[in-house]
Amino acid sequence: MSDLFFSTGLPGEFDRLQRQMASLIPGFPASLRATRSETFPPVNIGSTDDSVEIVAFAPGLDPAAIDVSIDKGVLTISGERKPPGPEPGDEARVYATERFMGAFRRVIELPQHADPDTVKARYVNGCLIISVGRSEASKPRAITVQ
Repeated sequence: MSDLFFSTGLPGEFDRLQRQMASLIPGFPASLRATRSETFPPVNIGSTDDSVEIVAFAPGLDPAAIDVSIDKGVLTISGERKPPGPEPGDEARVYATERFMGAFRRVIELPQHADPDTVKARYVNGCLIISVGRSEASKPRAITVQ
């Protein structure tokens, strides 16, 4: 029998520890799987047999104002989200702001098999979808047994 006893169970103790760390360290993630709150845009990264797929969630941006570049295996997404609403000098007061505003830059290291010469980017329904092709040598292929 173990000498350790957790009244709420081990997951409850991790949650309690997480809350304590968040109260001590500003900017500490809200959960063990969360990213920093100021990270914008949030991304999903995955792959298919033919490409590396990056989806950046960036609603409300003008696609022409988003810069995407690749240099030495590093993909960079940058731009600026301008605040909607009252113009400077208006008498409106802001009481709460939960949406990120301002300049942003995300840097994503691509896998070695990514081919920087075959990149496609499109903006659909608030999502920037970037497909980076895989090099021919890294694509899966069937081998015929003779």
